[in-house]
Amino acid sequence: MDLVPALEEPLKKVLGPPTAKVMAEHLGLHTVGDLLHHYPRRYEERGQLTHLADLPMDEHVTVVAMVADARLHSFASAKAPRGKGQRLEVTITDGSGRLQLVFFGNGVHKPHKELLPGTRAMFAGKVSVFNRRLQLAHPAYELLRGDGDNATEAVETWAGALIPLYPATAKLESWKIGKAIQTVLPSAQEAVDPLPSALREGRGLVSLPEALLKIHRPHTKADVAAARTRLKWDEAFVLQVALARRRHADAQLPAVPRRPSPDGLLTALDDRLPFTLTEGQQKVSKEIFDDLATDHPMHRLLQGEVGSGKTLVALRAMLAVVDAGGQAAMLAPTEVLAQQHHRSIVEMMGELAEGGMLGGAEHATKVVLLTGSMGTAARRQALLDLVTGEAGIVIGTHALIEDKVQFHDLGLVVVDEQHRFGVEQRDALRGKGKQPPHLLVMTATPIPRTVAMTVFGDLETSVLDQLPAGRSPIASHVVPAADKPHFLARAWERVREEVGKGHQAYVVCPRIGDEEDDPKKARKSAEDEAEKRPPLAVLEVADQLAKGPLQGLAVEVLHGRMHPDDKDAVMRRFAAGETDVLVATTVIEVGVNVPNATAMVIMDADRFGVSQLHQLRGRVGRGSAPGLCLLVTEMPEASPARQRLNAVASTLDGFELSRIDLEQRREGDVLGQAQSGARTSLRVLAVIEDEEVIAEAREEAVAVVAADPDLERLPGLRTALDALLDDEREQYLEKG
Repeated sequence: MDLVPALEEPLKKVLGPPTAKVMAEHLGLHTVGDLLHHYPRRYEERGQLTHLADLPMDEHVTVVAMVADARLHSFASAKAPRGKGQRLEVTITDGSGRLQLVFFGNGVHKPHKELLPGTRAMFAGKVSVFNRRLQLAHPAYELLRGDGDNATEAVETWAGALIPLYPATAKLESWKIGKAIQTVLPSAQEAVDPLPSALREGRGLVSLPEALLKIHRPHTKADVAAARTRLKWDEAFVLQVALARRRHADAQLPAVPRRPSPDGLLTALDDRLPFTLTEGQQKVSKEIFDDLATDHPMHRLLQGEVGSGKTLVALRAMLAVVDAGGQAAMLAPTEVLAQQHHRSIVEMMGELAEGGMLGGAEHATKVVLLTGSMGTAARRQALLDLVTGEAGIVIGTHALIEDKVQFHDLGLVVVDEQHRFGVEQRDALRGKGKQPPHLLVMTATPIPRTVAMTVFGDLETSVLDQLPAGRSPIASHVVPAADKPHFLARAWERVREEVGKGHQAYVVCPRIGDEEDDPKKARKSAEDEAEKRPPLAVLEVADQLAKGPLQGLAVEVLHGRMHPDDKDAVMRRFAAGETDVLVATTVIEVGVNVPNATAMVIMDADRFGVSQLHQLRGRVGRGSAPGLCLLVTEMPEASPARQRLNAVASTLDGFELSRIDLEQRREGDVLGQAQSGARTSLRVLAVIEDEEVIAEAREEAVAVVAADPDLERLPGLRTALDALLDDEREQYLEKG
C-alpha cells in the first residue's frame, strides 16, 4: 500500500530546503509528483540552435548558442577611477541572429576564462534592450561540452540528443530544474495510472510511468510525441470525467417541467414585436423550450455575439415559465447592467409588464428590479411582489441571492455574463426554488467549441451567430500614437464629426485615476510593459479632452467607483443624448445599449485582451448608422501587442478572435486561473489544437461515468480526480 507516497514526498526532503522553497514560491511545486508534472516547454537539439531572432522582450529565456566572440573592456568609473572597471561583452550566435551578453565587475573573471569563441552553452537571463540591441546582462550559463570531453556532466544530465528546456524563473534556471527532475525521475515508476486499461490499450497509449520518463528524458522526437499524446489524454479525460459526473448528478435532480400555455404572455409578446425572430433565435428558443419541458433541470449555455438578440431569447424563455405558473430571475453582474436589462425588458413587453396596474394587459405580470442600492420602500415592495408571486420576472444583481429574498415558485434562473458569478452564488439561488430551477447561462464572449466543452462542459451549448437585421457594420482601425501622432489628432476630429452629425461617442481607458499612487504598483507596471508611464486614466483623459481636442462638447465620466445613483444618472443622460462623449472604464463592456453612440476610441488598447476589445467595440454600431472603433496604442509596429490589435481591427467575427485570443494567452487564463497565479491544471493540453482529443475524451468519459458513476472499479482515476478537484479547481469546474 506504500505506492502513492513516493509521489507525495515533499520536495524539501528530496532536494533540500533552499531549492524546494524556490520551487514552491515561484513555480507552485511542492511534491515529487508536482515536479514530475512540470513538463519541458520545448526541447533543443544539440546540433540545432534556437532562434535568437525572435526573443521576447522582458522575459526570462533560455537559449542554446555558440560564442562568436568575447571582448574585455576596461573603463573608468566612480568606483574604479583609474580605469580598472571591467566589462566583458560576449556575442553569441545561433544562425538566426546574434545576442550580446554583458558581465561587469567581479563577475567577469569566470566567463572570461570559460566563454571562448566556439564554446557552446545554455544561457538564461532576462532579455533587455541596450543601445537598440537585445542583450542579456549577467546571464547564468551552463557549458555544453562535447561528448569527447571527460567532464560530460552536462551530456549525462540531458541524456540523448534532446535538451529539455523547462518553464523557469530568474531564481531557478532551466537546467537546475532539469537536474532536480533527474533526481526524482525513478519515482515515476510508482505513478498510479488514471486511465482505464481498456481505454489505454484501445487507443495505443503508453503507460503513465513511461510517458513521464519519455517527456523528461527523450532520446528521439517520437518519444516526446508519444509522451505528450499520453499526457494530453490524462488531462482531457480526467477533466471530462469530472464534468460528466457533474452532468450525471444534475440529471438525477428533479425539476418541474414548464410548458408555455398556447395563448399566454409569450404569444402576446411575439405578436407585439415589430420584427420577426431570426432563424437562429427560433432554433435556440426551441432548444430551450424542449429543455424546460423535461423533469430534470435545464443547464444550458447561450453564446451569442454582442447584439445577436440574446436578451430577447432569454425573455421568451422567462415568459414561457411565467405562462406555466412559475417565476423567472435574471442575474446581472453589475447594477448598471441590471437596470439596463430591466429597462429594455419593460420596453419590449409594454403593457404586458404592468400586471396589477391600470392599463396593464389582463394577463400581464410584474417585472421588478432588485439591487443593493434601492430605497427601503421600493425594496420592500419588490420583495413582497416576489413572495406573493405577483412579480413573474425579477431582474437584479447578486442582491437577489440574499436570505431575505423569497420566491413564490422560482422556475428559471438566467445568468448574464457567467464568468462574473461564482458557484456559491448560483447554488444559493438554486436553493430558492421548491425544486432546483432550470438554468440558462448567457455570455457574449464567444467561446470556441472546445473551451465550451472544457470550461462549461457541464452545460449544453446553444449558439446565436446571426446578427439581427438593421445592425450596422463597425469599421475598426489601429491608431499608432507614438509613430504617427497626427493620427491621434485625426481620431479626435473624427469624434467631433460624429457628434456634429448628432451622434455620440465613448472613450475607454484602462484606469480610473483616483487610486492612491502606489509607487510599487507603478514600478511593476512599468517593468511589465517595458515603458515608464502608468496606463491612461479616465479622470485625466476626460479633463484633457474637455480642455483640448473636444472642447465645447458635453464630456462626462463613468467608472466603477462612482455611487450607483451617480452611475445611473450618467448612463441615463448618455442614453437620452444629453452627453456627447462618455469617458469610461470597462464598466461599459457588457450590455450597455445606446444605439445613437457610433464612435469609440480605446486608449492604451494594448492593455486590453482581444475578447475584451471585441466586447467593448460591440457598444457602437447598434443603430442604423455605421460604427467606428479606434484602437489607440503606443506600442511599436513589430510588437505582439500591435499584432493583437491588428487582428481585432481586421475581423468582426468574435469566434475567430476568441481563437486568436486563446492562442496568444496561456490556456490557464481560459480556465479562470490567470488572476490567482496558480498553475493551470492543463499543462500539455492546448484547448484549441487538441479539439479531437477533447471531443474523444468527452465520449469516453460519458461512457465510463454511465457504467460506473462512482468510479468504484477505477481507483487510479478516482485518485487523479481528487487531485484535480482540489478547492481551486472546483471553483472553475463549477462555473457552469
